[in-house]
Amino acid sequence: MDVSLVWRKSSHSGADNGDCVEVADGVPGLVPVRDSKAPGGPVLTFTADQWRPFAAALGRSRRLAS
Repeated sequence: MDVSLVWRKSSHSGADNGDCVEVADGVPGLVPVRDSKAPGGPVLTFTADQWRPFAAALGRSRRLAS
């Protein structure tokens, strides 16, 4: 994965910046994802078609946990 990616933290990360997911834009057709607490660690790469249902499922599970 290109180390020059610009990462952005999830808007759901909370005030304490605990369990956070970061996503990078700018890779055509792909969505790179990493753990913000381990920026040098592994990066998961989803296709856009894989990312949409994954992100939607995360949103549903977050609403159920609230």
